[in-house]
Amino acid sequence: MLLKVSSTALMSRLSVASKALASKNSLPILDCFLIEVENGRMVITASDAEKSLITSVPVLEQEGTGRFCVSAKKMMDAVREIPEQPIELRVDEENYRIQGKHATGTFNITGQSADPYPTPRTLSDEGTCFSLPANVITNGISRTLFATANDEVRMVMNGVYFDIHTDHIIFAATDGRKLVKDLYKGVQTGVEGNFILPKKVANILRSVLPAGDDAVEVRYTQDRATISTPDMTMHFRLIEGNYPNYNAVIPQNNPFRATVDRLSLTSALKRVLVFCNQASGLVKVELSEGTMKLTGQDNEYNTSSEEIIPCDYFGNHIAIGFSCQFMLEIGNILESDNIVIELADPARPGVIRPDVSPENEEILMLLMPMRVDD
Repeated sequence: MLLKVSSTALMSRLSVASKALASKNSLPILDCFLIEVENGRMVITASDAEKSLITSVPVLEQEGTGRFCVSAKKMMDAVREIPEQPIELRVDEENYRIQGKHATGTFNITGQSADPYPTPRTLSDEGTCFSLPANVITNGISRTLFATANDEVRMVMNGVYFDIHTDHIIFAATDGRKLVKDLYKGVQTGVEGNFILPKKVANILRSVLPAGDDAVEVRYTQDRATISTPDMTMHFRLIEGNYPNYNAVIPQNNPFRATVDRLSLTSALKRVLVFCNQASGLVKVELSEGTMKLTGQDNEYNTSSEEIIPCDYFGNHIAIGFSCQFMLEIGNILESDNIVIELADPARPGVIRPDVSPENEEILMLLMPMRVDD
């Protein structure tokens, strides 16, 4: 079998597929790419048994069809430094010897039979199916992923929750200390349902989905899902279980409301974070008329820091403790010029929003309070 492909196109697709590979596999064959050549395309599959990512590259020339496996690392290392040009790949289907040839050189890799490679479990026409713009999925994941947990007991907390409605979708995530709710009102899914996207899959999708508003097909059952674009298909296992009622912990009546410049806040938090207790990361937030004071201290090392920044606030004095790192992460994720911090009392969660949300979107972030010593 012989085929020619563009070097840069091949490397691009190998890089996409490689994101599904695991650093350690129970089956040695899963350290390989599965390559299938047919109908003018080179189809590349990578898997770690839990998830599979399939992508393809057009073939410039082709003689014969076939399938084989090749070490993912060796294949990527062989192609990575080759500038844009056709690469000829000749595969001996008896011993799976792969010879690569390009304008300035050749390389040889030993592959292996594709027979032991596990077949990805596909959904075909099963389950519930709907479409979303790619940027809705990537934005929803990007804004919620930091709030997912690493909990060995409550596994449902270890992913991004897709709460699907006919005329809107909500992305939510929480680890019990912070929560994100990102609502998109401008999408028409036509279905009602929900599922929990595993954190590892969410990280991959965030990096491989197109940046624009191209349609992405989502199909899911109780335990599995498939996400497809014209260039890529990903099959994966879902996290099973009932996600907690995230709306129940969001306080609805918050009389203390401050609006602050986002960049001023994040800069101040970075300076204070250096002096916060390394174990707790506590920052004391005090609101007084026209100002916000941030205090971080570590009594063990006798260090402390205070920052005072102007804000739009005209209520009574209030002080509350938050994780400085979590506040900083929220400030970096939100994109508006100003953010709004809403408080009820020092014992209740604080709500943080952008002062102006993107069109057809509502973003809400919640932080659980921390005890502040007087």
